[in-house]
Amino acid sequence: MKNRKGLRSRLAQYGDEEFALFLRRGFLKGAGFTEEQFDLPIVGILSTASDFNPCHGTAAKLAEAVAKGVRLAGALPFIFPTISLHEAFTFPTSMLLRNLMSMDVEEMLKALPLDSVVMIGGCDKTIPAELMGAISADVPSIVLPVGSMLAGRHEGVRLGACTDCRRLWAQHRAGTIEEADLNRAHDQLMPTSGTCMVMGTAATMACIAETLGFTLPGAATAPAVSSERMRIAEASGKRAAEMAVSGAPTPRQLLTRQALRNAAIILQTTSGSTNALVHLAAIAGRAGLDFDMTEFDAVGRDTPVLVNLKPAGSFFVEDFHAAGGIPALWRRLKDKLDLSAPTVNGETLGEIVARWPVYVDDEVIRPLDRPVFPNQAIAVLTGNLAPNGAAIKLASATKKLCTHQGPALVFDSLADLEARIDDPKLDVTPDHVLVLRNAGPIGAPGMPEAGALPIPKKLGSKGVTDMVRISDARMSGTAYGTVVLHISPEASAGGPLALVRDGDIIRLDADARKIELLVDDAELAKRRLEWKAPEKPKRGYARLYTERVTQADKGCDFDFLSGTD
Repeated sequence: MKNRKGLRSRLAQYGDEEFALFLRRGFLKGAGFTEEQFDLPIVGILSTASDFNPCHGTAAKLAEAVAKGVRLAGALPFIFPTISLHEAFTFPTSMLLRNLMSMDVEEMLKALPLDSVVMIGGCDKTIPAELMGAISADVPSIVLPVGSMLAGRHEGVRLGACTDCRRLWAQHRAGTIEEADLNRAHDQLMPTSGTCMVMGTAATMACIAETLGFTLPGAATAPAVSSERMRIAEASGKRAAEMAVSGAPTPRQLLTRQALRNAAIILQTTSGSTNALVHLAAIAGRAGLDFDMTEFDAVGRDTPVLVNLKPAGSFFVEDFHAAGGIPALWRRLKDKLDLSAPTVNGETLGEIVARWPVYVDDEVIRPLDRPVFPNQAIAVLTGNLAPNGAAIKLASATKKLCTHQGPALVFDSLADLEARIDDPKLDVTPDHVLVLRNAGPIGAPGMPEAGALPIPKKLGSKGVTDMVRISDARMSGTAYGTVVLHISPEASAGGPLALVRDGDIIRLDADARKIELLVDDAELAKRRLEWKAPEKPKRGYARLYTERVTQADKGCDFDFLSGTD
């Protein structure tokens, strides 16, 4: 009984397994199944289809294509839902619910009678949550990204959500674009289903999932509305059926230290989202591994940015796919990557590279001697303001601001920021360092993408486009600017950020990897005695989250979910 597979596995517990099987067979017969189907391998198809997730508008069709592939391979598909998270449809932030989705995935993979699973995901937190849950359950799993949107077009310019959303909104705030013009462009910003078509968090995590070995080759970059995306879905179903029989590879067999280092290299060379640092730490933690931020920083010093996509570059995900996709990028970096790493396809990265078409577009995937950015797309900072680290995306920052010293202007919360940032009486200059605190995992809660504080209108209207901004929040991968993020520990956990006052001098030295508060220790000790921890939610998931969430450097996962026990 205990080693049963397929529909005879994971029976409900009544104290009589034969009766449990009898009941299950009855319900399956009621659904039209025959006895012959009970012994087939079962492939679960985890669908994130939801009317509240327009980026996943093609998820239902992808699930059907996966099911077709499963049947062609002689297995039986079962589609089931999970929590679906969209950035613009989840209050207060989708990050708050990433851990809940990961628990949903883990528990369903453990509870349902499936032998392998294809997990459809895309919008920012879904693929990380799926990977976290799959690693914890350790069921043979394939990730199927929904794919990116096609680029929009407006008055001769290609537009990409959400980098151009932010650019156009900043221009509107600064008074340089009229509302009618903004609305005309707005109609073209998101022209199809799919995730953001720039190297935001969705595209970044899809590229990382492919590099970690969890997708079929090319799955990270094929556009959502392309026929190729449907063919990849069908092929994922066929491969999942084979994995259902063999029981391998499992997620923990794929997620090794070598694979994590490969992912770090790809994150740096794509100038991917800083969000990926938090997600990779959480993903690694589920396998009982550390994602070493010091090693990540060292990797970046030796890794050029080769992928020429917005916001650091000029092109879009559809161009990246046409240029050769992730395997072509692996080929460029063959001397840096561990090409012996396995994939769900049964091949190593090196074997995929060896058979991949040789064509590559040198403008989209730059050669090593002509990078988009010489190295270190993302740097990890430390100092007395961030004892456990902070992140800055150098490839999207203003170079002259990467070494800067100026007075702090502190916002104590998101509400405080919204209330005062555009006040004409705000005492602010371009030299100020804008500080947002109590916006971390505990403080917000959920660590929202609020780190790219808006430029105050009184400065934006005078042509100021960037300032040094510091917070314990995150930043969208589609954003840009000289923004220091993920300060750990956060202010609401008693980190040094809680002690900053207006006028304190803050020094940023990105080259030296330092972020420092120039206030003497005695004064800081005095302020600490005056600090009081904020009240936490008293009920529900928010209480669980704020009581058990880890800090950014550990992935903002729940402390009881890390490890393999």
